[in-house]
Amino acid sequence: MKVIEENIPELSSMKKYPSKLFYDGNIDLLKCVKISIVGTRKPSKYSRMQIQKLSSSLAKSGVCIVSGGAMGIDAVAHSGASSSRTIAVLPCGIDVRYPAVNKNLLNDIQRDGLLLSQFDIGCYARPWSFVVRNELVVALGDVLVVGEADEGSGTMRSVEFALAMGKEIFVLSHRLGESEATNKLLADGKAKAIYDIDKFVAKFSKNKNALHVEIQEDKFSIFCKTNPSYDEALLKFPDKVFEAELSGEIEIRNGVIFSI
Repeated sequence: MKVIEENIPELSSMKKYPSKLFYDGNIDLLKCVKISIVGTRKPSKYSRMQIQKLSSSLAKSGVCIVSGGAMGIDAVAHSGASSSRTIAVLPCGIDVRYPAVNKNLLNDIQRDGLLLSQFDIGCYARPWSFVVRNELVVALGDVLVVGEADEGSGTMRSVEFALAMGKEIFVLSHRLGESEATNKLLADGKAKAIYDIDKFVAKFSKNKNALHVEIQEDKFSIFCKTNPSYDEALLKFPDKVFEAELSGEIEIRNGVIFSI
């Protein structure tokens, strides 16, 4: 774990510049074009699929994905981008794996991507620390993408930060009665809808300052594309299967694993 000494211009939009910012991993990712993605911890299958596609497409175009390392939309955004093209901002110390179910994901990001935290070693997540984490996630991104959110949810605190910082907000298009908070943002003119992922990605991939980092697809993802049996996957990747199912990376049907 190290402390970032140089100034990060994007963080000047925060209410107060962090007194300390710890990191572990590839600090050069901070030089990339960055997009922050947040959302519910219990996304629909539609939201998982679209965020997976969006983050993967952005990463392949040279964009770095920033999120909060949580379950749900965060985990899907990180995994879609691949561990080498993502920044996870933690609500706890760099050494703490929270949530525990994302331990392997966070370990991969530590090895290939970048972990950031404003909290000392050994600090555990507290209700207030999520708010601190959310402000940093939003500040780092050029824009904020909200995958799915309900009114009154923690995700909407991130939206409040984005509005205060003057950040452009984008949301997935949802049906009536779904993701009511993002639909309200659209109705109020506070966000724009992403109707075409390729067009959205093209807006950011043209940036000549994008840092070219090779995206490494992990062995587990490659293995899942062969549609192995659940028992085979458990035997070969005992720590990955449960985590991937919870984050929406895979789906298990009739004892067979399918990549999403």
